[in-house]
Amino acid sequence: MLQSANSDAEKKIIAILRVLSESSEPLGSITIARELERYGIFLSERAVRYHLRFTDERGYTEGMGRDGRMVTPKGLEELRMALAPDQIGFIQEKLELLAFRTTFDPVKRTGLIAINTSLFDKEQFKKALAPMSEAFEAGLSVSSLVAVASGGEKLGDVVIPKGKVGFATICSATINGVTLKAGVPIESRFGGVLEVSDSKPRRFTAIINYGGTSLDPSEQYIRAKMTSVRETAKTGNGRILANFREIPAPSRSIVEKCIAALKDAGIGGVYVLGSTSEPVCQIAVGPNRVGMVLLGGLNPVAAAAEAGIEVDNISESGMIDFQELRSFGQL
Repeated sequence: MLQSANSDAEKKIIAILRVLSESSEPLGSITIARELERYGIFLSERAVRYHLRFTDERGYTEGMGRDGRMVTPKGLEELRMALAPDQIGFIQEKLELLAFRTTFDPVKRTGLIAINTSLFDKEQFKKALAPMSEAFEAGLSVSSLVAVASGGEKLGDVVIPKGKVGFATICSATINGVTLKAGVPIESRFGGVLEVSDSKPRRFTAIINYGGTSLDPSEQYIRAKMTSVRETAKTGNGRILANFREIPAPSRSIVEKCIAALKDAGIGGVYVLGSTSEPVCQIAVGPNRVGMVLLGGLNPVAAAAEAGIEVDNISESGMIDFQELRSFGQL
């Protein structure tokens, strides 16, 4: 990690990583130099190449041949830590952006959906399938549709490092996106750990408000070993990842139609849909509002982590075409 972002050189490196993180395609030094001007940094193409040598050496960027460079998961992590003091509310903004970028039509079953990307060591991936299958079979995932990529390939905005297997799960922001296209804005309030009792949602035992964090809540809960997804899948009792949303009460019927269409397309994720102004899982809901609990897209990956398998997660990692997904059972 960079010691600080105070020096001029380090500020330029962080700015370069930021530019690369905003692109889903490789960028060359000319394009990077032009994009840096938006942040008030003026570098020649030669100067950009000079700084890129340092980002390559640190593993923050990876060359993609003549197409240019892309930021690596390590680079995204460095960028996130360097910008944390300035990015309170970053996750909320990211969810809103992914919802806007979602073009998925559940009736036609075409378009882009939002994903999370998880990175497993190549040798460990097959071992991870068994605990993840428990979560999928128990219906604790947003969808059983997934995507897999090898080193050098891409999932969303993430280039999979060599020696790793990339595993994409559908992000619950997809639900926000589909309802948004139907004219209903969903308010994303927080990510949490939900206690389940007798296969029914009971209460949230941990909460991180999206508007007050620069880190994805689900990633933090997995790292802190706060879930028991496997136990929940086996016994109906435990703690899983979940998210809390709110919608305007008059839009409930529209949202129900969206939920039904998504379910027909193989995308679920809505665990609870409350009634007007009534608390949901002990969470108060505003006047003329309806609370929703969505399953966390990373629940299957949390199950793998509980089994002792190392995994790096990049939540809200970009978009993927629906046609690129396949059933987890086919792996």
